[in-house]
Amino acid sequence: MPKRSAGILAYKFDLGLPRVLLVHPGGPFWSNRDCGAWSIPKGEYGADEAAEDAARREFEEETGRALTEPLFCLGEVRQKSGKIIVAYAAAVDSTTSWLQSNAFDLEWPPRSGCIQQFPEVDRADWFTFAEARGRINIGQLPLLDRLEKMLTTGVRP
Repeated sequence: MPKRSAGILAYKFDLGLPRVLLVHPGGPFWSNRDCGAWSIPKGEYGADEAAEDAARREFEEETGRALTEPLFCLGEVRQKSGKIIVAYAAAVDSTTSWLQSNAFDLEWPPRSGCIQQFPEVDRADWFTFAEARGRINIGQLPLLDRLEKMLTTGVRP
């Protein structure tokens, strides 16, 4: 059974242009990576948790902002790893100044015996759809397409 994650693709309009919120993973592995490294705020969940509840929990854990706005489902995508992501969209009108991610422990450098703490997300930003396509994990590209179609046609996926 593949692992499952749930996440939220937040969007807003800035000077009439739609923008989407993406987060960059923290830690040394991702520190010098940009294109293809960004993601929607998301995380794994188990059979005992509803996907929407997990998406809200993960959004808050990775950004520090509790999301109370209504969500609508963008459907599922499968990443190269086989993980299935259930994604939702939400209209969120704010800046990223509130970013406050949870942290994780990692032995760094490898085999050093030194445990360091890193933020799960080291930054977040609002991107146009064109900018986001150049930065998002390729397995999540269909989520951008679905949201853009919904925003331009008014038809939900």
